[in-house]
Amino acid sequence: MEKKGAILMNKYELGRLLGQGTFAKVYHARNMKSGQSVAIKIIDKEKILKVGLIDQIKREISVMRLVRHPNIVQLYEVMASKSKIYFIMEYVRGGELFNKVAKGKLREEVARKYFQQLVGAVDFCHSRGVYHRDLKPENLLLDENGDLKISDFGLSALLETRRQDGLLHTTCGTPAYVAPEVINKKGYDGAKADIWSCGVVLFVLLAGYLPFYDSNLMEMYKRITKAEFKCPNWFPPEVRKLLSRILDPNASTRITMAKLMDNYWFKKGYKKVEPPQSPQGQDRNKLISDIHAVFESSEDCESSSRKENIETATTSPVRPSSFNAFDIISLSKGFNLSGLFENQLNSEQEERRFTSTKPASDIVSKFEEIAVTESCKFNKKDGTVKLQHSRQGRKGQLAIDAEIFEVTPAFYVVELKKAAGDTIEYKDFCNQGLKPSLKDIVWTWQGSEQQKEE
Repeated sequence: MEKKGAILMNKYELGRLLGQGTFAKVYHARNMKSGQSVAIKIIDKEKILKVGLIDQIKREISVMRLVRHPNIVQLYEVMASKSKIYFIMEYVRGGELFNKVAKGKLREEVARKYFQQLVGAVDFCHSRGVYHRDLKPENLLLDENGDLKISDFGLSALLETRRQDGLLHTTCGTPAYVAPEVINKKGYDGAKADIWSCGVVLFVLLAGYLPFYDSNLMEMYKRITKAEFKCPNWFPPEVRKLLSRILDPNASTRITMAKLMDNYWFKKGYKKVEPPQSPQGQDRNKLISDIHAVFESSEDCESSSRKENIETATTSPVRPSSFNAFDIISLSKGFNLSGLFENQLNSEQEERRFTSTKPASDIVSKFEEIAVTESCKFNKKDGTVKLQHSRQGRKGQLAIDAEIFEVTPAFYVVELKKAAGDTIEYKDFCNQGLKPSLKDIVWTWQGSEQQKEE
């Protein structure tokens, strides 16, 4: 089906491949009835089921249905077969804004136009209870008229996903554009986080480079948390002042969207775009929830897959959890990676970590061998290996969880935690049983030197 000239659902003729990722391909296509050019994102259901991305895809559809705006890439319809999901989207001919910036800084009036269109569209998203969370030039497209279109709502969040504290808690985005409060993992206001990212985009458009960039990721995050940046001398004074209010590390005092849009420099030549009428109230709820038909066959597969996992808990492979830069930073004291591998463990600490360059399957196999040697029950589920000792200890049976995190395809962090039992027995078991047995797969323990692979 995925060949040039192929006919999709008796409605669209596929053209050239525009791009592809791990789970999807995007093609140029033509509506055979109207002749309209569209972009079709084709998603492999089996792949997204395996890695648990169904909810993210559902959210992306929900969001794109909610945010119909001239400066946002439009989702026309969603279709599905037993093995594929198809997003039929607006085809934007001009490519990424990033490609323009890569050639150098933009003129002030051009940068302001793009910034106005970006802020206007983001403000509309916020009015619909949607937070993008990954605003950057690579996700901003240009149409044939040179107007901006926001794309890629894969990391977006809905108002309904906020916790009881009224904040979002998922750490995501692109490091150089992300707000300090997102890094700190204490909860954040989605609107304020998007405003920060808009400020970084404005700086990049006018300067031609990033405000906080450093080849050392930790140094870059230090600069972001302190908002340490310097405007080039060609920045107008009013832009410098506006940026200082947008790139305020304190989210509570950061400029609001309303005040930003009322700023003198921002308002120069600004033409507010009126979006089409969007559904409210119950219609909104229907837009969010009425997408299950697209995933009906997926969910059937998912249900049978879950049953299979229950029945074959000791033989099914473990899928490691993703362990990104944000997670590493959250484990690091003062943004220093040595916090991952502390030399001294507190007497009350019940967590230990090691890294490995072995495949996840080898790590799991090693724990399975230990389970046999140490007379432990063995189980594995959702990236976690569980060991439970058969003998009764002072506080019942000792149980240990080993969670495997993938940093890169060739580098893993394994975190050991006591799930049940006595702490002293846990420490003895780690030192006398686990540590010696794991030596073949361990690259670095907390605080130790790298072990050379033989």
